[in-house]
Amino acid sequence: MKINIKRFNQANEPQKFNNEFEVSNTNLLQAFNEIKKEHDETLTYRCGCKSGVCGSCAVRVNGVERLACKTNINENDVIEPIKNSKVIKDLVVDVSHETLLIEKTNSFMQDNSDEEIEQKDINKIDRQSNCILCNSCYSSCPVYEANKSFLGPFALSRALRYSNDKKMANNDLIIESIQSNGIWDCTLCGACTMVCPQGIDPKMDILQLQGLASQKGYTNPYQATFDSNMGFDMSDMGFDPNGSF
Repeated sequence: MKINIKRFNQANEPQKFNNEFEVSNTNLLQAFNEIKKEHDETLTYRCGCKSGVCGSCAVRVNGVERLACKTNINENDVIEPIKNSKVIKDLVVDVSHETLLIEKTNSFMQDNSDEEIEQKDINKIDRQSNCILCNSCYSSCPVYEANKSFLGPFALSRALRYSNDKKMANNDLIIESIQSNGIWDCTLCGACTMVCPQGIDPKMDILQLQGLASQKGYTNPYQATFDSNMGFDMSDMGFDPNGSF
């Protein structure tokens, strides 16, 4: 079967080019290994655990973010690096900026509480704790594409994880840290949720953070600019509370 790989070499030939390879393996990561061993040893890609745990092999297949180690390929699939990050070479991107965004949320243990932890408390933060930092959510995020200061999906999911951690004595600093370029800037399109290989739902996490922020007195700064004077009356709303009587 043939696959097409979009490549880029920043050091030697700073131009994008496509290569078509004939492979026998149907697993994408195994196909990469086959290409490197038998066709082109210069092909560059990341892989670590080879079992969907480390997240290092995230790429785009036909425009959709996938883990190479967990993806079966089809004839004429197009493979390219994840979006919204600087490409270093071929399928390897620089993800340091996205990692720095986590630090801005202050999402780490600060003052420990003396609360006794029960299983239900662990369950509350379990899903967000399973993030493997593959950066697929950042690649798919239209807000991050336009604004690299946006804290983005996994940093905000991590903010919820620590905000809901019973061992945290106080989450005020986290909630304060996610007000600017954070929870109110998300369009809630759900693109991040669709591509997460771990089944994490950053969209719902951000909605929960908006709720927590509201409880602490924060408001949506964009609400004041929303034009509520739409010129509609009740007959335009689709539902007549008077039942047409």
